Amino acid sequence: MISAALPRFRSGFPRSALRRDWRLFALAGLLIALLVTGIVQGQIARGDRGITPINSSGDFLTSGIKIDVTAKNAEEARELGWREAQRKGWAQLYRKTNGSDGPALGDSVLDGIVTAIVVEKEEFGPRRYVATLGVQFDRVRAGQILGVSGRTLRSPPLLVIPVYSIAGVPQVFERRSEWQRAWAEYNTGQSAIDYVRTAGTGADTLLINAGQVGRRGRVWWRVILDQYGAADVLIPTARIEYSYPGGPITGHFAARFGPDDELLGTFTMTGPSTRALPDMMEKAVARMDRIYTDALAAGTLRTDRYLVLEKPVEAEDLPEETIGDDALAGEADVSVLPPATPQPGVASFTVQYASPDVESVSATERAVGAVPGVQSASTTSLALGGTSVMRVSFRGDIAALKAALEARGYEVQQGGNTLRINR
Repeated sequence: MISAALPRFRSGFPRSALRRDWRLFALAGLLIALLVTGIVQGQIARGDRGITPINSSGDFLTSGIKIDVTAKNAEEARELGWREAQRKGWAQLYRKTNGSDGPALGDSVLDGIVTAIVVEKEEFGPRRYVATLGVQFDRVRAGQILGVSGRTLRSPPLLVIPVYSIAGVPQVFERRSEWQRAWAEYNTGQSAIDYVRTAGTGADTLLINAGQVGRRGRVWWRVILDQYGAADVLIPTARIEYSYPGGPITGHFAARFGPDDELLGTFTMTGPSTRALPDMMEKAVARMDRIYTDALAAGTLRTDRYLVLEKPVEAEDLPEETIGDDALAGEADVSVLPPATPQPGVASFTVQYASPDVESVSATERAVGAVPGVQSASTTSLALGGTSVMRVSFRGDIAALKAALEARGYEVQQGGNTLRINR
């Protein structure tokens, strides 16, 4: 009786109907997958949120230098403008550091201590150059003239997640904000904190968001920090309150640190209207930096040991011959180290490349460093918004280096031992 009932039971679900149901389920799953993929791609590809941070090196930076010069042609006018910017930048830096006018340095001396020209704004004419420039000075070489120490103690690299709350909704890189802009434009090179700042583009919006701040698990934090080469995380938060549209504003700021969101300090700032918001944010970032610097000096800003996988190298683990009196005081005695032996067949060449922003500099260094035969590639003269110069150590002659760069898709022009590349 059971065997006779089974066919009638199965006959209620025709195979054609089952096939149609599975097709509907598969089609629905495909549509959902495409929708999710589109959302993720849209989240990553949106181009209205990223702000590239300025250079974070320890060099001295002067900015806002107005230039207006004329010459025989546009190229010569630009060169004269940059020379004038170096002189004005040096006078501005000395006055800011020592409170008085310093010695006038020659162009040859300035060429030796200037590491980059930052183009904030520039306009060209047939024989005229009008620009607003910034000048970056080498901390060690310029510091000797300024009477400032060229060595500074800095914290481990710390990832910055600037959380901005408005109308009760926290955000990080979901859209551009004055809080993100203030952190991107802050000159962190002279701070004791080694800030790791991101542009907020690409995968940054997925990995670094307000939800990540609430996580406590160290495993996922280690994954994210490893992506950005950081040892821990800083979470500066800003919450803005509006009295009424167009009226006074109040900013509530908190300096937080680590996966446990530890509070280091808070403060409040006010402004007469929304027009004061950019200036408020700029001053708030500087005040945040003082809080973090004071916490570092007090020993409060300590890296979570569960976030660092590598075992630190202790002094007793080093060979005895590399530890001298200076090493015990915190500085390595380099005089006892054996001299570096140059590798046979390796020569150094100069490579010029366009550097419109900081990201292009890093991308070009990585791309050239990945060329077969290249031992090292580092920028020796940085000109943001112009043409930078890179020193490349290559195993072979300049013709082989040119061929290797062309194989990677570069257009290469050669002049003596100098190459100029562009895509």
